[in-house]
Amino acid sequence: MKKVCLLLPTIFLITLSLQAQKAKEKLMKQLDKQAGTYAKIAKQIWQHAELGYQETQSSHLLQQTLTEAGFDMEEGVAEIPTAFVASYGSGKPVIGILAEFDALPGLSQDTMPQRAEIEGKKSGHACGHHLFGSASVAAAIAIKDWLKRSGTSGTLRLYGTPAEEGGAGKVYMVRDGLFDDVDAVLHWHPGDRNDASPGSSLSNKSAKFRFYGKSAHAAGAPERGRSALDAVEAMNYMVNLMREHVKQETRIHYVITRGGDAPNIVPEFAEVYYYIRHPDRAEVMSLFDRVVKAAEGAALGTGVRLEYEVIHGLYNLMPNEALSRVVYKNLQTVGGVSYDNRETTFANEIRTTLGTDILPLASSEQIQTFAIKSGGGSTDVGDISWVVPTAGMRAATWVPGVPAHSWQAVACGGMSIGMKGMMVAAKTLALSVYDLFSDPGAVIPKAKLELERRTGDEFEYEALLGDRKPPLDYRN
Repeated sequence: MKKVCLLLPTIFLITLSLQAQKAKEKLMKQLDKQAGTYAKIAKQIWQHAELGYQETQSSHLLQQTLTEAGFDMEEGVAEIPTAFVASYGSGKPVIGILAEFDALPGLSQDTMPQRAEIEGKKSGHACGHHLFGSASVAAAIAIKDWLKRSGTSGTLRLYGTPAEEGGAGKVYMVRDGLFDDVDAVLHWHPGDRNDASPGSSLSNKSAKFRFYGKSAHAAGAPERGRSALDAVEAMNYMVNLMREHVKQETRIHYVITRGGDAPNIVPEFAEVYYYIRHPDRAEVMSLFDRVVKAAEGAALGTGVRLEYEVIHGLYNLMPNEALSRVVYKNLQTVGGVSYDNRETTFANEIRTTLGTDILPLASSEQIQTFAIKSGGGSTDVGDISWVVPTAGMRAATWVPGVPAHSWQAVACGGMSIGMKGMMVAAKTLALSVYDLFSDPGAVIPKAKLELERRTGDEFEYEALLGDRKPPLDYRN
Protein backbone atom coordinates (compact mmCIF):
# COMPACT_ATOMS: atom_id res chain seq x y z
CA MET A 1 0.00 0.00 0.00
CA LYS A 2 2.85 2.36 0.88
CA LYS A 3 4.50 1.65 -2.45
CA VAL A 4 1.30 2.49 -4.32
CA CYS A 5 0.97 5.79 -2.40
CA LEU A 6 4.49 6.76 -3.37
CA LEU A 7 3.73 6.10 -7.02
CA LEU A 8 0.61 8.27 -7.10
CA PRO A 9 2.40 11.68 -7.16
CA THR A 10 4.69 10.43 -9.92
CA ILE A 11 1.76 9.18 -12.00
CA PHE A 12 -0.01 12.50 -11.44
CA LEU A 13 3.02 14.48 -12.64
CA ILE A 14 3.41 12.29 -15.70
CA THR A 15 -0.27 12.75 -16.51
CA LEU A 16 0.04 16.55 -16.20
CA SER A 17 3.14 16.50 -18.40
CA LEU A 18 1.33 14.52 -21.11
CA GLN A 19 -1.65 16.87 -20.93
CA ALA A 20 0.65 19.88 -21.32
CA GLN A 21 2.43 18.26 -24.25
CA LYS A 22 -0.86 17.57 -26.03
CA ALA A 23 -2.12 21.11 -25.34
CA LYS A 24 1.08 22.61 -26.72
CA GLU A 25 0.97 20.41 -29.81
CA LYS A 26 -2.57 21.59 -30.41
CA LEU A 27 -1.51 25.23 -30.05
CA MET A 28 1.29 24.78 -32.58
CA LYS A 29 -0.98 22.98 -35.05
CA GLN A 30 -3.55 25.76 -34.73
CA LEU A 31 -0.89 28.36 -35.48
CA ASP A 32 0.41 26.35 -38.43
CA LYS A 33 -3.11 26.29 -39.90
CA GLN A 34 -3.38 30.07 -39.53
CA ALA A 35 0.13 30.87 -40.77
CA GLY A 36 -1.14 32.10 -44.13
CA THR A 37 -3.64 34.45 -42.49
CA TYR A 38 -1.01 36.05 -40.27
CA ALA A 39 1.44 36.29 -43.16
CA LYS A 40 -1.17 38.34 -45.05
CA ILE A 41 -1.64 40.62 -42.04
CA ALA A 42 2.11 41.08 -41.68
CA LYS A 43 2.48 41.82 -45.39
CA GLN A 44 -0.25 44.47 -45.23
CA ILE A 45 1.54 46.21 -42.36
CA TRP A 46 4.85 45.84 -44.28
CA GLN A 47 3.22 47.61 -47.23
CA HIS A 48 1.74 50.37 -45.03
CA ALA A 49 5.18 51.04 -43.48
CA GLU A 50 3.79 53.73 -41.18
CA LEU A 51 6.11 55.79 -38.99
CA GLY A 52 5.83 56.18 -35.22
CA TYR A 53 2.51 57.58 -33.94
CA GLN A 54 1.23 57.58 -37.53
CA GLU A 55 0.43 53.83 -37.66
CA THR A 56 -3.31 54.35 -38.16
CA GLN A 57 -3.91 51.56 -40.67
CA SER A 58 -1.54 49.08 -39.01
CA SER A 59 -3.03 49.61 -35.55
CA HIS A 60 -6.58 49.36 -36.90
CA LEU A 61 -5.80 46.08 -38.68
CA LEU A 62 -4.43 44.45 -35.51
CA GLN A 63 -7.29 45.80 -33.40
CA GLN A 64 -9.85 44.51 -35.90
CA THR A 65 -8.23 41.08 -35.93
CA LEU A 66 -8.30 40.87 -32.12
CA THR A 67 -11.84 42.22 -31.80
CA GLU A 68 -13.14 39.66 -34.29
CA ALA A 69 -11.39 36.96 -32.24
CA GLY A 70 -13.33 37.96 -29.11
CA PHE A 71 -11.04 40.37 -27.27
CA ASP A 72 -12.30 43.45 -25.46
CA MET A 73 -10.63 46.56 -26.89
CA GLU A 74 -9.49 49.78 -25.27
CA GLU A 75 -8.35 52.24 -27.93
CA GLY A 76 -6.22 55.38 -27.75
CA VAL A 77 -4.69 54.63 -24.36
CA ALA A 78 -2.07 56.90 -22.73
CA GLU A 79 -3.19 59.78 -24.98
CA ILE A 80 -1.81 57.96 -28.04
CA PRO A 81 -4.35 57.45 -30.85
CA THR A 82 -2.66 54.30 -32.20
CA ALA A 83 -2.01 52.63 -28.82
CA PHE A 84 -4.43 50.00 -27.54
CA VAL A 85 -4.96 47.23 -25.01
CA ALA A 86 -6.86 44.08 -26.01
CA SER A 87 -8.05 41.91 -23.10
CA TYR A 88 -9.58 38.49 -22.59
CA GLY A 89 -10.52 36.64 -19.40
CA SER A 90 -10.56 37.77 -15.79
CA GLY A 91 -8.69 37.36 -12.54
CA LYS A 92 -5.12 36.34 -11.88
CA PRO A 93 -2.57 35.86 -13.24
CA VAL A 94 -2.46 38.80 -15.66
CA ILE A 95 -0.10 38.03 -18.53
CA GLY A 96 0.84 40.66 -21.12
CA ILE A 97 2.16 40.25 -24.66
CA LEU A 98 3.68 43.24 -26.46
CA ALA A 99 3.01 44.10 -30.10
CA GLU A 100 4.89 46.72 -32.13
CA PHE A 101 4.07 47.93 -35.64
CA ASP A 102 5.98 51.13 -36.55
CA ALA A 103 8.37 51.45 -39.50
CA LEU A 104 11.56 53.45 -40.08
CA PRO A 105 12.04 56.46 -42.38
CA GLY A 106 14.21 56.35 -45.49
CA LEU A 107 14.40 52.57 -45.92
CA SER A 108 12.05 51.76 -48.76
CA GLN A 109 12.91 48.37 -50.28
CA ASP A 110 11.24 45.67 -52.36
CA THR A 111 11.51 41.94 -51.60
CA MET A 112 14.65 41.64 -53.70
CA PRO A 113 18.18 40.52 -52.75
CA GLN A 114 19.56 43.70 -54.35
CA ARG A 115 18.93 47.34 -53.42
CA ALA A 116 15.56 48.18 -54.97
CA GLU A 117 13.52 51.04 -53.55
CA ILE A 118 9.76 51.01 -54.10
CA GLU A 119 8.69 54.03 -56.11
CA GLY A 120 6.57 56.43 -54.08
CA LYS A 121 7.43 54.80 -50.73
CA LYS A 122 9.81 56.56 -48.35
CA SER A 123 9.79 54.26 -45.32
CA GLY A 124 10.25 50.57 -44.63
CA HIS A 125 10.02 47.91 -41.91
CA ALA A 126 13.77 47.64 -41.40
CA CYS A 127 13.29 46.49 -37.79
CA GLY A 128 10.57 43.97 -38.62
CA HIS A 129 7.82 45.39 -36.44
CA HIS A 130 5.20 44.25 -38.95
CA LEU A 131 6.25 40.72 -38.00
CA PHE A 132 6.46 41.61 -34.30
CA GLY A 133 2.87 42.84 -34.11
CA SER A 134 1.44 40.04 -36.24
CA ALA A 135 3.17 37.20 -34.36
CA SER A 136 2.14 38.61 -30.99
CA VAL A 137 -1.48 38.84 -32.13
CA ALA A 138 -1.29 35.27 -33.47
CA ALA A 139 0.00 34.00 -30.12
CA ALA A 140 -2.61 35.96 -28.18
CA ILE A 141 -5.51 34.57 -30.23
CA ALA A 142 -4.21 31.00 -29.92
CA ILE A 143 -3.96 31.37 -26.13
CA LYS A 144 -7.37 33.02 -25.91
CA ASP A 145 -8.89 30.01 -27.71
CA TRP A 146 -7.14 27.66 -25.27
CA LEU A 147 -8.30 29.67 -22.24
CA LYS A 148 -11.88 29.47 -23.49
CA ARG A 149 -11.62 25.80 -24.37
CA SER A 150 -9.99 24.73 -21.10
CA GLY A 151 -11.80 27.05 -18.71
CA THR A 152 -8.47 28.20 -17.26
CA SER A 153 -8.72 31.38 -15.20
CA GLY A 154 -6.60 34.47 -15.71
CA THR A 155 -6.40 37.62 -17.81
CA LEU A 156 -4.57 37.86 -21.12
CA ARG A 157 -3.62 41.27 -22.50
CA LEU A 158 -2.17 42.22 -25.86
CA TYR A 159 -0.58 45.66 -25.68
CA GLY A 160 -0.47 47.52 -29.00
CA THR A 161 2.60 49.73 -28.54
CA PRO A 162 3.33 52.41 -31.14
CA ALA A 163 6.48 54.38 -31.94
CA GLU A 164 9.17 52.13 -30.48
CA GLU A 165 11.63 53.69 -32.93
CA GLY A 166 12.49 56.88 -31.06
CA GLY A 167 8.99 57.71 -29.86
CA ALA A 168 8.99 55.78 -26.55
CA GLY A 169 5.34 54.74 -26.83
CA LYS A 170 5.62 52.14 -24.07
CA VAL A 171 7.04 54.67 -21.61
CA TYR A 172 3.79 56.67 -21.67
CA MET A 173 1.84 53.46 -21.20
CA VAL A 174 3.96 52.52 -18.16
CA ARG A 175 3.69 56.05 -16.80
CA ASP A 176 -0.11 55.85 -17.09
CA GLY A 177 -0.21 52.70 -14.97
CA LEU A 178 -1.28 50.30 -17.71
CA PHE A 179 1.11 47.62 -16.41
CA ASP A 180 0.54 48.11 -12.67
CA ASP A 181 -1.46 44.89 -12.16
CA VAL A 182 0.43 42.71 -14.65
CA ASP A 183 2.27 39.62 -13.35
CA ALA A 184 4.53 38.95 -16.34
CA VAL A 185 5.18 40.38 -19.81
CA LEU A 186 6.53 38.58 -22.86
CA HIS A 187 7.81 40.10 -26.07
CA TRP A 188 10.00 39.22 -29.03
CA HIS A 189 11.94 40.89 -31.80
CA PRO A 190 12.93 40.01 -35.35
CA GLY A 191 16.59 39.16 -35.87
CA ASP A 192 19.08 37.04 -37.78
CA ARG A 193 19.19 34.22 -35.21
CA ASN A 194 17.01 32.40 -32.67
CA ASP A 195 17.78 33.38 -29.09
CA ALA A 196 15.91 33.61 -25.80
CA SER A 197 18.77 34.66 -23.54
CA PRO A 198 18.07 37.28 -20.88
CA GLY A 199 19.88 40.50 -21.67
CA SER A 200 20.18 44.19 -21.08
CA SER A 201 20.30 47.18 -23.42
CA LEU A 202 21.38 50.80 -23.40
CA SER A 203 19.42 53.43 -21.57
CA ASN A 204 18.73 56.30 -23.94
CA LYS A 205 17.59 59.92 -23.83
CA SER A 206 17.00 62.03 -26.90
CA ALA A 207 16.16 65.66 -27.65
CA LYS A 208 15.80 68.08 -30.52
CA PHE A 209 17.90 71.23 -29.99
CA ARG A 210 16.46 74.24 -31.83
CA PHE A 211 18.38 77.45 -32.39
CA TYR A 212 16.78 80.73 -33.43
CA GLY A 213 18.97 83.37 -35.05
CA LYS A 214 18.45 86.32 -37.39
CA SER A 215 18.32 86.14 -41.17
CA ALA A 216 20.21 88.51 -43.44
CA HIS A 217 21.84 88.51 -46.88
CA ALA A 218 24.91 86.34 -46.42
CA ALA A 219 27.01 88.49 -48.80
CA GLY A 220 25.35 91.90 -48.67
CA ALA A 221 24.80 92.28 -44.92
CA PRO A 222 26.35 89.36 -43.01
CA GLU A 223 27.03 91.54 -39.96
CA ARG A 224 23.28 91.95 -39.47
CA GLY A 225 22.65 88.20 -39.29
CA ARG A 226 23.08 85.65 -36.54
CA SER A 227 23.38 82.10 -37.86
CA ALA A 228 21.38 79.38 -36.14
CA LEU A 229 23.42 76.88 -38.15
CA ASP A 230 26.62 78.23 -36.59
CA ALA A 231 25.15 77.32 -33.21
CA VAL A 232 24.37 73.78 -34.36
CA GLU A 233 27.90 73.36 -35.68
CA ALA A 234 29.40 74.82 -32.49
CA MET A 235 27.30 72.48 -30.35
CA ASN A 236 28.28 69.45 -32.42
CA TYR A 237 31.97 70.40 -32.19
CA MET A 238 31.82 70.68 -28.39
CA VAL A 239 29.90 67.43 -27.99
CA ASN A 240 32.42 65.66 -30.19
CA LEU A 241 35.20 66.98 -27.92
CA MET A 242 33.25 65.44 -25.00
CA ARG A 243 33.76 61.98 -26.47
CA GLU A 244 37.31 61.89 -25.08
CA HIS A 245 35.95 62.40 -21.58
CA VAL A 246 33.06 59.97 -21.28
CA LYS A 247 32.91 56.33 -20.22
CA GLN A 248 33.74 53.96 -23.03
CA GLU A 249 30.26 52.36 -23.11
CA THR A 250 28.75 55.75 -23.99
CA ARG A 251 27.15 56.29 -27.39
CA ILE A 252 26.26 59.78 -28.66
CA HIS A 253 24.88 60.37 -32.16
CA TYR A 254 23.01 63.10 -33.97
CA VAL A 255 21.56 64.30 -37.26
CA ILE A 256 21.06 67.88 -38.40
CA THR A 257 17.37 67.94 -39.25
CA ARG A 258 17.25 71.61 -40.34
CA GLY A 259 20.25 73.57 -41.53
CA GLY A 260 18.87 76.50 -43.48
CA ASP A 261 17.21 77.07 -46.84
CA ALA A 262 19.82 78.68 -49.11
CA PRO A 263 23.55 79.47 -48.85
CA ASN A 264 23.01 83.19 -49.46
CA ILE A 265 20.61 83.52 -46.50
CA VAL A 266 21.96 83.51 -42.96
CA PRO A 267 19.91 80.65 -41.38
CA GLU A 268 17.48 82.02 -38.81
CA PHE A 269 16.49 78.51 -37.69
CA ALA A 270 18.43 75.27 -37.34
CA GLU A 271 17.78 72.02 -35.49
CA VAL A 272 19.89 69.04 -34.45
CA TYR A 273 18.48 65.76 -33.06
CA TYR A 274 20.59 63.94 -30.44
CA TYR A 275 20.60 60.47 -28.87
CA ILE A 276 22.64 59.87 -25.68
CA ARG A 277 23.07 56.23 -24.56
CA HIS A 278 24.76 54.26 -21.80
CA PRO A 279 24.02 50.97 -19.96
CA ASP A 280 23.27 52.94 -16.76
CA ARG A 281 20.31 55.33 -16.83
CA ALA A 282 21.92 57.55 -14.15
CA GLU A 283 24.92 58.04 -16.41
CA VAL A 284 22.62 58.91 -19.31
CA MET A 285 20.98 61.64 -17.23
CA SER A 286 24.40 63.08 -16.33
CA LEU A 287 25.59 62.97 -19.95
CA PHE A 288 22.38 64.59 -21.14
CA ASP A 289 22.97 67.53 -18.78
CA ARG A 290 26.46 67.96 -20.26
CA VAL A 291 25.06 67.98 -23.80
CA VAL A 292 22.53 70.64 -22.76
CA LYS A 293 25.40 72.76 -21.40
CA ALA A 294 27.18 72.45 -24.74
CA ALA A 295 24.02 73.65 -26.50
CA GLU A 296 23.69 76.59 -24.13
CA GLY A 297 27.32 77.53 -24.72
CA ALA A 298 26.87 77.31 -28.47
CA ALA A 299 23.85 79.61 -28.32
CA LEU A 300 25.71 82.11 -26.14
CA GLY A 301 28.78 82.11 -28.35
CA THR A 302 26.87 82.64 -31.60
CA GLY A 303 24.33 85.14 -30.29
CA VAL A 304 21.22 83.04 -30.91
CA ARG A 305 18.39 81.71 -28.78
CA LEU A 306 18.10 78.03 -27.73
CA GLU A 307 15.09 75.84 -27.08
CA TYR A 308 15.19 72.09 -26.69
CA GLU A 309 12.54 69.39 -26.50
CA VAL A 310 13.08 66.00 -24.88
CA ILE A 311 11.70 63.46 -27.36
CA HIS A 312 12.17 60.26 -25.44
CA GLY A 313 13.93 58.64 -22.51
CA LEU A 314 14.31 54.91 -21.98
CA TYR A 315 15.49 52.63 -19.19
CA ASN A 316 17.90 49.81 -19.98
CA LEU A 317 16.36 46.34 -20.14
CA MET A 318 16.23 44.50 -16.81
CA PRO A 319 17.02 40.82 -17.46
CA ASN A 320 14.85 38.20 -15.77
CA GLU A 321 16.47 34.78 -15.86
CA ALA A 322 13.56 32.90 -14.27
CA LEU A 323 11.10 34.06 -16.92
CA SER A 324 13.62 33.79 -19.76
CA ARG A 325 14.23 30.11 -19.04
CA VAL A 326 10.54 29.43 -19.73
CA VAL A 327 10.82 31.13 -23.12
CA TYR A 328 14.12 29.40 -23.90
CA LYS A 329 12.70 25.95 -23.16
CA ASN A 330 9.79 26.58 -25.51
CA LEU A 331 11.99 28.03 -28.25
CA GLN A 332 13.96 24.78 -28.14
CA THR A 333 10.69 22.89 -28.56
CA VAL A 334 9.62 24.99 -31.55
CA GLY A 335 13.01 25.01 -33.28
CA GLY A 336 14.49 27.38 -35.83
CA VAL A 337 13.88 28.32 -39.46
CA SER A 338 14.76 26.07 -42.41
CA TYR A 339 14.89 27.35 -45.99
CA ASP A 340 13.53 25.77 -49.16
CA ASN A 341 15.48 25.99 -52.43
CA ARG A 342 14.03 29.37 -53.43
CA GLU A 343 14.76 30.86 -50.01
CA THR A 344 18.30 29.43 -50.05
CA THR A 345 18.96 31.11 -53.38
CA PHE A 346 17.58 34.41 -52.06
CA ALA A 347 19.66 34.07 -48.87
CA ASN A 348 22.91 33.38 -50.73
CA GLU A 349 22.33 36.34 -53.03
CA ILE A 350 21.60 38.79 -50.24
CA ARG A 351 24.63 37.55 -48.29
CA THR A 352 26.88 38.81 -51.10
CA THR A 353 25.86 42.35 -50.07
CA LEU A 354 26.87 41.90 -46.42
CA GLY A 355 30.64 41.46 -46.44
CA THR A 356 32.53 38.51 -44.98
CA ASP A 357 31.97 38.62 -41.20
CA ILE A 358 28.59 36.89 -41.13
CA LEU A 359 26.97 33.90 -39.45
CA PRO A 360 26.77 30.54 -41.26
CA LEU A 361 23.55 30.17 -43.25
CA ALA A 362 22.57 27.09 -41.22
CA SER A 363 22.43 29.18 -38.02
CA SER A 364 18.84 30.09 -38.93
CA GLU A 365 17.94 26.53 -37.85
CA GLN A 366 19.87 26.66 -34.57
CA ILE A 367 18.98 27.98 -31.11
CA GLN A 368 21.66 30.15 -29.52
CA THR A 369 23.13 29.12 -26.17
CA PHE A 370 21.37 30.51 -23.10
CA ALA A 371 23.45 33.23 -21.40
CA ILE A 372 23.01 36.73 -19.98
CA LYS A 373 23.95 39.09 -22.80
CA SER A 374 24.28 42.82 -23.42
CA GLY A 375 22.99 44.62 -26.48
CA GLY A 376 24.09 47.81 -28.21
CA GLY A 377 20.63 49.16 -28.92
CA SER A 378 17.83 50.66 -26.87
CA THR A 379 14.16 49.82 -26.49
CA ASP A 380 11.18 51.19 -24.62
CA VAL A 381 10.55 47.64 -23.39
CA GLY A 382 13.21 48.61 -20.86
CA ASP A 383 10.78 50.72 -18.84
CA ILE A 384 8.30 47.84 -18.65
CA SER A 385 11.03 45.46 -17.48
CA TRP A 386 11.74 47.61 -14.40
CA VAL A 387 8.12 47.42 -13.17
CA VAL A 388 7.00 43.93 -14.33
CA PRO A 389 9.01 40.71 -14.80
CA THR A 390 9.72 40.72 -18.53
CA ALA A 391 11.33 38.28 -20.94
CA GLY A 392 11.82 38.28 -24.68
CA MET A 393 13.33 36.37 -27.57
CA ARG A 394 14.58 36.78 -31.11
CA ALA A 395 13.60 34.72 -34.10
CA ALA A 396 15.52 34.37 -37.37
CA THR A 397 13.26 36.49 -39.57
CA TRP A 398 16.28 37.78 -41.51
CA VAL A 399 19.02 35.90 -43.33
CA PRO A 400 21.94 35.22 -40.93
CA GLY A 401 24.25 38.25 -40.98
CA VAL A 402 21.59 40.78 -41.95
CA PRO A 403 21.66 43.74 -39.53
CA ALA A 404 18.63 45.58 -38.22
CA HIS A 405 17.80 48.97 -39.77
CA SER A 406 19.04 47.90 -43.20
CA TRP A 407 17.40 47.48 -46.61
CA GLN A 408 18.30 43.80 -46.40
CA ALA A 409 16.11 43.47 -43.29
CA VAL A 410 13.20 45.09 -45.15
CA ALA A 411 13.63 42.66 -48.05
CA CYS A 412 13.78 39.56 -45.84
CA GLY A 413 10.87 40.72 -43.70
CA GLY A 414 8.57 41.10 -46.68
CA MET A 415 8.98 37.57 -48.01
CA SER A 416 8.65 33.99 -46.79
CA ILE A 417 11.89 33.94 -44.76
CA GLY A 418 10.49 36.67 -42.53
CA MET A 419 7.10 34.98 -42.28
CA LYS A 420 8.65 31.67 -41.20
CA GLY A 421 10.60 33.38 -38.43
CA MET A 422 7.44 35.20 -37.39
CA MET A 423 5.68 31.89 -36.79
CA VAL A 424 8.61 30.59 -34.71
CA ALA A 425 8.03 33.60 -32.45
CA ALA A 426 4.24 33.16 -32.40
CA LYS A 427 4.54 29.53 -31.33
CA THR A 428 7.21 30.23 -28.71
CA LEU A 429 5.19 33.05 -27.16
CA ALA A 430 2.02 30.94 -27.15
CA LEU A 431 3.71 27.97 -25.45
CA SER A 432 5.37 30.25 -22.89
CA VAL A 433 2.12 32.02 -22.01
CA TYR A 434 0.48 28.58 -21.73
CA ASP A 435 3.08 27.62 -19.11
CA LEU A 436 2.46 30.80 -17.10
CA PHE A 437 -1.31 30.32 -17.09
CA SER A 438 -1.35 26.57 -16.49
CA ASP A 439 1.01 26.71 -13.49
CA PRO A 440 1.29 30.35 -12.30
CA GLY A 441 2.91 29.39 -9.01
CA ALA A 442 5.88 27.71 -10.66
CA VAL A 443 7.68 30.70 -12.18
CA ILE A 444 5.87 34.00 -11.58
CA PRO A 445 6.78 34.31 -7.84
CA LYS A 446 10.45 33.58 -8.67
CA ALA A 447 10.39 36.13 -11.47
CA LYS A 448 8.95 38.79 -9.16
CA LEU A 449 11.55 38.10 -6.47
CA GLU A 450 14.31 38.34 -9.06
CA LEU A 451 12.99 41.70 -10.28
CA GLU A 452 12.86 43.04 -6.71
CA ARG A 453 16.42 41.87 -6.09
CA ARG A 454 17.75 43.49 -9.25
CA THR A 455 15.97 46.85 -8.87
CA GLY A 456 16.52 47.16 -5.11
CA ASP A 457 14.12 47.79 -2.26
CA GLU A 458 14.06 51.57 -2.66
CA PHE A 459 13.44 51.73 -6.40
CA GLU A 460 10.50 53.82 -7.55
CA TYR A 461 9.79 54.16 -11.24
CA GLU A 462 10.10 57.65 -12.71
CA ALA A 463 10.06 58.18 -16.47
CA LEU A 464 13.25 59.73 -17.90
CA LEU A 465 11.15 61.90 -20.19
CA GLY A 466 9.40 63.62 -17.29
CA ASP A 467 5.79 64.69 -17.60
CA ARG A 468 5.80 65.61 -21.28
CA LYS A 469 2.95 64.42 -23.48
CA PRO A 470 3.58 61.86 -26.24
CA PRO A 471 5.40 63.58 -29.15
CA LEU A 472 2.84 62.58 -31.75
CA ASP A 473 4.53 64.76 -34.39
CA TYR A 474 8.15 63.72 -33.78
CA ARG A 475 8.44 62.17 -37.25
CA ASN A 476 7.17 65.30 -39.00
